[in-house]
Amino acid sequence: MAQNTRDLTEGPVWIALARLSGPMMLGIAAVLSTGLVDAYFLAKVSPEALAAVGFIYPVTTAIASLSIGLSAGAGAVISQALGRKEDDNDVTRRGLHALGLGLVLATLAALIFWLADRWLLGMLGADGGVLDAALRYTPLWCVAFPFLVSMMLINAVFRAHGNGGTSAMVMVASAIVNVATTPVFILGLGPAPELGIAGAALGTLVAMVAGSGVAFWLAWRNGILNPCTAPLRNLWSNVKAIAGVGGPAATSNAINPAGMALVTAAVATVGANAVGGFGAATRVESVLSVPLLALSSGIGPVVGQNWGAEAHDRARLALKQCLIFSVGYGLLVALVLTFFAGPIATAFGAGEESTEAAASYLRVVGWSIFGFGMLVTGNAALNAISRSGHAMVLSVARVLAIYVPLAWLGVTLFGYPGILGAAVVANLFGGWAVLVAARSVDLLETEFVGVAAPARVVPG
Repeated sequence: MAQNTRDLTEGPVWIALARLSGPMMLGIAAVLSTGLVDAYFLAKVSPEALAAVGFIYPVTTAIASLSIGLSAGAGAVISQALGRKEDDNDVTRRGLHALGLGLVLATLAALIFWLADRWLLGMLGADGGVLDAALRYTPLWCVAFPFLVSMMLINAVFRAHGNGGTSAMVMVASAIVNVATTPVFILGLGPAPELGIAGAALGTLVAMVAGSGVAFWLAWRNGILNPCTAPLRNLWSNVKAIAGVGGPAATSNAINPAGMALVTAAVATVGANAVGGFGAATRVESVLSVPLLALSSGIGPVVGQNWGAEAHDRARLALKQCLIFSVGYGLLVALVLTFFAGPIATAFGAGEESTEAAASYLRVVGWSIFGFGMLVTGNAALNAISRSGHAMVLSVARVLAIYVPLAWLGVTLFGYPGILGAAVVANLFGGWAVLVAARSVDLLETEFVGVAAPARVVPG
């Protein structure tokens, strides 16, 4: 095993999870805070700019799920290879092949979005000044996307080697650049021109270029992505293995923001202010979910290395500990939001109606965040053992069978509150479904009624 690799198959499981997830909390919080910075300063530009981000965010997040899926694929094959104690050159090749695959697919995805942005955003309900504002954002974001993918893939390689600290450091560095440049470009501070919503995209571009450069330099310096012998050896088999996990994992991650785009279209029937408030609330929710997202980043390498080493009991224990944490933390967040949703929403609402929409979302949907946490950690564990198909099925069912239909039915019958009820039901379903899926592949041992009955154990 390489010198810069931590063996996650030994020692207490909770310590391994903490070592990976702890730094990632800081890294993910830093990255997600950039969305809040965008929303805060765009709210000062105009309601149209804030509403435009509400339409853009689900689409760009869905496209960015390509990088999340590829990262899951790279992390799974590399961590399992490390657990099997494979040769260092073989492990390095997997990382290089993942990076090459990611850059090719990211470039194609960015080109397609650049060509179809007007049609796609228009289909979601953006029009008039809101659509014009959105179209000033998308070209620069498309240029930034390949840099985002390369940064995320290299970070996934670091985590697969048990090095969560370096991955988090790259994310923090990129976020610092983004937070520092975004208000300058949006408001035209100092010598910079006032670009409005295009300034938010330019800040993202600058940050992604810086982050990917730092990530590649650190990976080279640490010997994780150094040149290896026969760099094209096993190219096709490695690409198939990465895509075999990455494809379903990308779908699992894309389906939620894609569903959010469809739900945003339902919210748009209420009005642009509701869209702005809904978008602001989902950004706040993302920041509050940082510990859960960090745990989903940390559990993958732990489960992957132990599954590769045939230490299945340790992999099961890692998932169990993450699920328990998700429930406890989620309920704590819900309690806090019950009392402080109003002040939080006020900071990011562009008007009275947007603020009230955001506050209502936080108060109601906050009580189901624990289900979302169970879903993301469970999906990450399933991806780590190359069972991403199971994660994809439950994610698609949660969004297409539960969230989207109930959101449209709810908004038709009850208006905006119907959207909130649909979100709660979808999160609760996700928590239950991941228990069933994990038990079905022998990653969870439980005989709870409602979890054991639908599941059939399939040897891993």
